[in-house]
Amino acid sequence: MPDDLQRGDARTAPGPEHAHASDTKPAEKHSSDDQKKPGFLKRHPLAIGIGLVVMALAIVGGYLYWRTNIRPYETTDDAFVDARQFAVAPKVSGYVTAVAVTDNQHVEAGATLFTIDPRDYQTALEQAKAKVSAAQAAIDNVDAQIAAQRAQIEEAAAEVEQTQAALRFAEEDAARYEDLKSRGSGTVQQYQQSASNLRQQQANLARAKAGQTAAQRQVGSLEAQRVSAVAELAQAKAQVDQAELNLSYTTVTAAQAGRIVRLGAAKGQYAQAGQSLSMFVPDETWVTANFKETQITDMRPGQPVEVRIDAYPDHTITGHVDSVQPGSGTAFSLLPAENATGNYIKVVQRVPVKITVDGWPTDVAIGPGMSVVPTVTVR
Repeated sequence: MPDDLQRGDARTAPGPEHAHASDTKPAEKHSSDDQKKPGFLKRHPLAIGIGLVVMALAIVGGYLYWRTNIRPYETTDDAFVDARQFAVAPKVSGYVTAVAVTDNQHVEAGATLFTIDPRDYQTALEQAKAKVSAAQAAIDNVDAQIAAQRAQIEEAAAEVEQTQAALRFAEEDAARYEDLKSRGSGTVQQYQQSASNLRQQQANLARAKAGQTAAQRQVGSLEAQRVSAVAELAQAKAQVDQAELNLSYTTVTAAQAGRIVRLGAAKGQYAQAGQSLSMFVPDETWVTANFKETQITDMRPGQPVEVRIDAYPDHTITGHVDSVQPGSGTAFSLLPAENATGNYIKVVQRVPVKITVDGWPTDVAIGPGMSVVPTVTVR
């Protein structure tokens, strides 16, 4: 009996090995069930696809809305650095005696660039000054003649007055002898002599008055000569001024600050008046950006601009819109388009926009024609 109980207890009371086996079987079954269960992507593939399409459409729609309604800037790669460069040429001809600059050199306003041989122009100046002295001497001579002639006029006036006094005496004398003759107290000879003296004094008075008139008219002639001499003096002084200008033109200077480009002058070269010796690029430069006409809708002067230079991408420059050209670029070209002839195809036009820069970098060389990419904040 105890043996049977012991065997029964042994059958009913499992050992540690049996207990472990019975505990692990349910866990292994649950794990196998999870592995056999399909995932969410496999169970709902259509929903995932629709969600991705909706997301893509939302992104594209948002980008298009931002581009057409909210985008705060306009940019173009059709832009370049611009300036009013010009040719440097002398106003007078001559041999180049000195070249004070070199290629690509920066100069300040008033700096000497070239020197033309000044000797011919110095000689012309001395000749003009000599003409001035001669004209002034002619004026002084005429003034002296006028002064002498006025003295003669005074002398003639005095002679007229003296002759008039003598004439009055002769008239009185002739009247007295005529009275004596009529009364028989005087002789005929005395009467005739007094009458002759009267006629002589009358002739003397006429001659004196004529001399006075001639002297006065001579003054008028001399004054006309003086006017001519004064005009010659003014002409001579103008020649002096021109000669001084020509002499000053032998030194070619910079009208403003900038750089010498394409230097072509050499010492000993004969330069004609107006011949280009170099190109000059002023320091005042800006950006000309050719935006599409559909890009300038909200573009206004004063809007901030960020400029990137193709040659120096590490340098970012700031500026602002200065002005928008009132018309497309083709409207001001040498041969503008004529849309009223032939078949018409609409083409988006380009409108030049002037952009001024706050400050160019000083450690790099930037000049006209270099490509830039401006970005204008329009909203």
